[in-house]
Amino acid sequence: MVAAVRVMALAKPPKGSAVVATARMELSPAPAPVVAEMAERYSDVDTTAPNSSLSSAASSTGSLARCSSLSRLSFDCSPSAAVSCSPVGPAPPAVVRPHRSGDVAWAAIRAASASAEPLGPKDFKLMRRIGGGDIGTVYLCRLRSSVAAEAAESPCLYAMKVVDRRALAKKQKLERAAAEKRILRLLDHPFLPTLFADFDANPHFSCVVMEFCPGGDLHSLRHRMPSRRFPLPSARFYAAEVLLALEYLHMMGIVYRDLKPENVLIRADGHIMLTDFDLSLESTTSPLLEDGEAERAAVNDEPDAAGGSCFPDHFIRFKRRRRRVAAAGPPPPRFVAEPVSARSCSFVGTHEYVAPEVASGGAHGAAVDWWAYGVFLYELIYGRTPFVGATNEATLRNIVHRPLAFPSGSGSCGPADSAARDLIARLLTKNPAARLGSRRGAADVKAHPFFKNLNLALLRSSRPPVVPDASLHRSQSCKSAPSPSPPQPKPADSRFDLF
Repeated sequence: MVAAVRVMALAKPPKGSAVVATARMELSPAPAPVVAEMAERYSDVDTTAPNSSLSSAASSTGSLARCSSLSRLSFDCSPSAAVSCSPVGPAPPAVVRPHRSGDVAWAAIRAASASAEPLGPKDFKLMRRIGGGDIGTVYLCRLRSSVAAEAAESPCLYAMKVVDRRALAKKQKLERAAAEKRILRLLDHPFLPTLFADFDANPHFSCVVMEFCPGGDLHSLRHRMPSRRFPLPSARFYAAEVLLALEYLHMMGIVYRDLKPENVLIRADGHIMLTDFDLSLESTTSPLLEDGEAERAAVNDEPDAAGGSCFPDHFIRFKRRRRRVAAAGPPPPRFVAEPVSARSCSFVGTHEYVAPEVASGGAHGAAVDWWAYGVFLYELIYGRTPFVGATNEATLRNIVHRPLAFPSGSGSCGPADSAARDLIARLLTKNPAARLGSRRGAADVKAHPFFKNLNLALLRSSRPPVVPDASLHRSQSCKSAPSPSPPQPKPADSRFDLF
C-alpha cells in the first residue's frame, strides 16, 4: 500500500528554481507485488520479520511501537529527469578496505571469491526481510559457499539491499540508486558502511552487500532509554561518532542530507554506522590546512561557551581564558574539508530535520547537514526534535519562523549542559552563512567545548554506552552467532535463483 502525503513549501521558490512546492511523496518500502515476488521466488526460508528502519536489524523488542510519524520519513520532491532503464555498468573488483582488512566477514568474502567468477546472486542465501525504504528492500543474508562457512565458526551474516530498477524507472528514481552505489564504492571509514559485494541480477535487480548491524537503529535504542532520551555522556559519544562520519563525507565532497536517528545503526560492537545515501548530493571539495590564527581571532571575539548564564563570574572566566590563549602561543593549523561550493534546489530530507533554507524553498549547500546535526543532538538529549508541529506543514513553519527553545528543567544547568545548549544553538542558526560549520565544517564543531574531554582520535577504540547482546536482537553477528539450526526441508524443485 502506498501512502501519500502532501508537502507544502512555505515560501515561493525563486524564479528558475528546481524546487517543487507541492508534490506527492511515496512512502512505501517497495511495491507489494515486488515484495511478494521476492518472498515466493527467491528465498527458501520464511522472509517475514518485524520491519525496522532501512538496513537495520529487527530486534527482539519487535512489539515496541515505532513512535515515528510520517514526518520522520525521508522524502524527495525534486523533479527527476527521465533515466534509461539500462543496468548500471559492471561493478569494479572488490577492494579490501584498510580499516576492515582483518575482519572475519572479509575473510569469508575472499574465500567465496577465490573462483574466477565474481560474486553474484547465486553465492548468497536470503534469510529474511529486515528493512525497506523508498528505493529498495533490505534482506538478511549469508554466503552459501561451504568454503566460506568453514572459514569461521559460524556463517557470517550480511545485509543485502535489493533495488528493482524496473520499479524505480517508473518513479524516475534510477539516478538516486546509482548515486548511492557510487558513494558506497568510495567509502572507507569505521563509522560508514563497508561494501562487501556489488552486482546486478537479471533481469532487473541491482544488489549491494553491506555489513549487518544487529543492534538496530539509534531511534529504537533511544526509546528503550529511561525518559526516552540519552544521558549526556552517551549523547556526546554517539554525536561524536556521527560527527566524524559527516567530516569524512564532506571531505569526499558528499552532502548527506538525511541525518536522523533512524539512519544511525548500531553495530555488534556498539559503535555506529551511518547509512542510506540515496538523498546525498555529490559535489567537490578542496581539503586544506588553515592557519590557526583564525581560530585565535574567533576565540577572542566570542564569549566562553562553557560558561553560560549559570555562572555569575563568567566575565572573569572569559578574561582568564583570553589570557591563557595569548600565553599558549600560535595554535597549530587545522585540517578543513568542506564542500562549500555544493548547491542544490531539491526539496529533500525529513520534515523535522530539514534546514530553514530547504523549508522555505531556497537553494542549499553543505550547511544543511550541520542544521540536521543540531536537531539530531537536541533529540538525543531532550527526547524530541525542537520544531516538531502537529502536521508536516506546521513543522516546516516552525523551522522557518519559531525561535529555538529548550525544555524547562531538562538539565542541571552545569558546564556540560551549558556547552551542549550552546553547541545546539550555534548549529540551529537559521542563517546558513552564520551557522556553525558553514565555513570550516567539522573542524569548527570539533573545537567546541562540548567535545573538550573526548579523544576523537581514539573514539573507535572506546567502549560504547550500549553493546548489543542476545536480548536485543534475534540474529547475531559473525563473531557471536550460535551454530545454525539444521536447515528446514524444502521441495526438490526449489532453487536459489534469487532474481
